[in-house]
Amino acid sequence: VPQGPSMDASKKVDLKIIIIGALGSVGKTSLLHQYVHKTFYEDYRTTLGASILTKVLAVDNTPLKMQIWDTGGQERFRSMVSTFYKGSDGCILAFDVTDRESFEALDNWRDDFLDKVIPRDQGFPMVVLGNKIDICERQVPREMASAWCKEKDLPYFEVSAKNDINIAEAFETLAKQALATYKGIFESYLTDSIKLTPHHQPKKSCC
Repeated sequence: VPQGPSMDASKKVDLKIIIIGALGSVGKTSLLHQYVHKTFYEDYRTTLGASILTKVLAVDNTPLKMQIWDTGGQERFRSMVSTFYKGSDGCILAFDVTDRESFEALDNWRDDFLDKVIPRDQGFPMVVLGNKIDICERQVPREMASAWCKEKDLPYFEVSAKNDINIAEAFETLAKQALATYKGIFESYLTDSIKLTPHHQPKKSCC
């Protein structure tokens, strides 16, 4: 939540973005390295706990510094992952189009995230990424993933970390959502501050 009485458009806005999804197989680390470093990172080692990558960009003439939290590890780290949700401004839900189970797990990941990010409503900035479209053996048809996202009112992107397909577009869409929400919270903060100021009604003068 922004601090202080005014937001200068020229000042950098810090946003915390978290990427979550089925642990170990989705390629979350590869997606982030492709976006931030423009390199394909063969994710042979699972991420333990969380690592943070930073990306600076401009959205609507506002400089943004996105701190992207890469969560992962094996199943025993699942409870640890939720401790990183606090303070998030946006969320990426990722699954592997060649792994049906990773897609079916999206409901649980989304619900777990929204349950723990308080106070937030269902309109929290979030996008869904279906990774590994470069591999032919799909188990999740595009139509199935699109229908799930449409029901939840979430933008859906089919992406490839290996071939750098749609990744920048997905992250920038989320950045725009997160910035709009950030500005909305800021304006609400200002409005509430004004409401707290007592208004003295002028006394009516008699003729």
